[in-house]
Amino acid sequence: MAFYSAMAVTSMALTMLSTISAQSKPVTFVFGDSLTDVGNNNFLPYSLAKSNYPWYGIDYFPKFPTGRFTNGRTIGDIISAKFGIKSPPPYLSLSLEDDDILHGVNYASGGAGILNETGIYFVEKLSFDDQITCFQKTAEAIRIKTGDVASKKLLNEAVYFIGMGSNDYINNFLQPFLVDAHAYTYDQFLDLLISTLDGQLRRLYSLGARKVVFHGLGPMGCIPSQRVHSSDGGCLELLNKWALQFNSRVRSLMTSLNYQLPGALFSFSDSYNIVLDLIENPQKYGFKISTTSCCNVDTTVGGLCLPNSKICDNRNEYVFWDAYHPTDAANQVIADRLFANPSMDKTPASPFPQH
Repeated sequence: MAFYSAMAVTSMALTMLSTISAQSKPVTFVFGDSLTDVGNNNFLPYSLAKSNYPWYGIDYFPKFPTGRFTNGRTIGDIISAKFGIKSPPPYLSLSLEDDDILHGVNYASGGAGILNETGIYFVEKLSFDDQITCFQKTAEAIRIKTGDVASKKLLNEAVYFIGMGSNDYINNFLQPFLVDAHAYTYDQFLDLLISTLDGQLRRLYSLGARKVVFHGLGPMGCIPSQRVHSSDGGCLELLNKWALQFNSRVRSLMTSLNYQLPGALFSFSDSYNIVLDLIENPQKYGFKISTTSCCNVDTTVGGLCLPNSKICDNRNEYVFWDAYHPTDAANQVIADRLFANPSMDKTPASPFPQH
């Protein structure tokens, strides 16, 4: 589970949504990890990556643990509310016969990564490949419900949000007891991530996705679960360097796909500096603490907030809820800042006509 693989909906996503008629409601399909999971892992009986227990959800309405890895709302919840739509429900909570699938679905799963082997010690999770397979079933169900022409229009006009990658580092490459840590050099591993992601995005395109927003990594070396590995409690700069290199490669990939795939509007949203500023200058945004989490967690056993964990008195003073994930208050600040001052990453669109 990683805080920053899908940190925020940035300006390209906002631009896409803002172009949709005010009379219509955008259909959104969400793919990701624990930052955007709204309850899919609740339905995986053997998954060890769950948050459907206290103190998760203590500030949600109603005060109930929904499977979100925070004390309240995800950034996706807040963004959806700003556009007057409901957060897409978790895929595993739905039947393919439900009409809800026509309005958007969330496939995100805590522990997920670009690589299928990422997060293997969580036992059960939906990898990005798994999530795309679930979407394929959704797309076919939509076709059966609405017909070939209407379903193609719906899928082409929908917005696809993807946040993935942090777990591939934190819960794979950095784990010395896992195969990938020994099978690849760092450069080889990065190449593997990008080539795998390339195939996955092409698969989504073949299923009808045209408007795709990929959220880059934030400064993952600065999250509490990684600071504990620093001799002085500071950020692990090597991890931050890796995040920047990953972002650069994904940005180039999105540009390349736009030129290769007719009608593609694939964009890369970069919130690295936004998140870094929040961590380095928490007081500027009304917070007091950004180096440790509100919930007193044991990073040696997963870093999640357990029912017997002690939580802070004022959750609005903390940027982090647990060792990986932001608080509801941090999510609100990030979403508000992105709406107030978006800085678009202008990934060139496809030179071909829309399909």
